Amino acid sequence: MFKGKINWLLLLLLPATFIGWYFYSKKENKPIRTLAYFGPKKHEKTKDTSYHTVPPFFFIDQNNNKVTEDEVKGKIYVTDFFFTTCKSICPIMSTELERVYKQFNSRNDFLIISHTVDPETDSVAQLKEYAKLHGVNDNKWLFVTGEKKHLYEIARKGYLLNAEEGDGGEEDFIHTQNFALIDKERHIRGFYDGTDSIEINRLIVDLKCLFDEYAYTEKK
Repeated sequence: MFKGKINWLLLLLLPATFIGWYFYSKKENKPIRTLAYFGPKKHEKTKDTSYHTVPPFFFIDQNNNKVTEDEVKGKIYVTDFFFTTCKSICPIMSTELERVYKQFNSRNDFLIISHTVDPETDSVAQLKEYAKLHGVNDNKWLFVTGEKKHLYEIARKGYLLNAEEGDGGEEDFIHTQNFALIDKERHIRGFYDGTDSIEINRLIVDLKCLFDEYAYTEKK
């Protein structure tokens, strides 16, 4: 009689245990959270939401290589704007980015793009020296230059890192400490104060979440 009750109990518990394990394992494979999308949204004719996308670009990096949107295809990247002769916020920003670079530079789907806001001064050779100063000897952190108007336009309208009006002319100057996190489809997924170590900790956590988000999506 006692053994019969145990057998019935086991028969009841086994399905429940299996169901619990199944849903737990499914939950374990999910990312901790998903990041928001930033920027103006558009509703296409299908009435589906189209998120803001960083437009095509063309720059030259510290190795004198062309850098276009093809370079970031299939990659998550962090972007900022600086200049090599800056003595105020830029050294802090670049030092904080070193932390991000060291944490993720082993990944093939990760990149940092730092744009100069002073292309007249920041030649390819100057950017190369700046890269060496921060321990960069690969293509996982690109320091880029280009036409000033193009640099300033993408800072304002592409990455939404500066709200001030400007035309990229001689009198125009951008000096922002903000970083942007961009996903593999060139959507903006976060903004961070590059002079604040706590904000960079948040960026590192968000990067991990975004990689997990893609890993989960690819498994489905």
